[in-house]
Amino acid sequence: MPGTLRLGSIAPDFEADTTKGHIRFHEWIGDSWAVLFSHPGDFTPVCTTELAEVARRAPDFAKRNVKVIGISANGLDDHEKWIKDINEWGSQYSPTSVDFPIIADADRKISTLYDMLDEQDPTNRDAKGLPFTIRTVFVIDPKKVIRLTISYPASTGRNFDEIIRVIDCKH
Repeated sequence: MPGTLRLGSIAPDFEADTTKGHIRFHEWIGDSWAVLFSHPGDFTPVCTTELAEVARRAPDFAKRNVKVIGISANGLDDHEKWIKDINEWGSQYSPTSVDFPIIADADRKISTLYDMLDEQDPTNRDAKGLPFTIRTVFVIDPKKVIRLTISYPASTGRNFDEIIRVIDCKH
């Protein structure tokens, strides 16, 4: 089990395959701020609406020099199909295009590294019995220091106005 990540901790570095190609996390962040946020699984209603909201809020993140990256306990093929679904669903309300990367974490290595797994709810498991992630958010500064962590139960969506408000307070 990894050590506890706290405010002020250095965000763990990792390599991962994403919908935008292979990344090394710290290199991907570069001189920007980053929001890493997890999802229990692709195609779930709350996850779909959240990612559509983040896609629509892309200009808000960009003007703050914040890169956004999602992580879900599915593979890249599912992620690619899901992005089409998110864009289609979101476009019912306003233009929606998921242009940020989504990390494929079917083996839960990164979710374990960041302590994002639901170890409490025995029903929050995939077909192999692996725990899904809870809805966790990490805001990371350009020095790779964790400045915010929020964890929500899998059934509850996040408030991205609040996340942006905190980023504004930290800049």
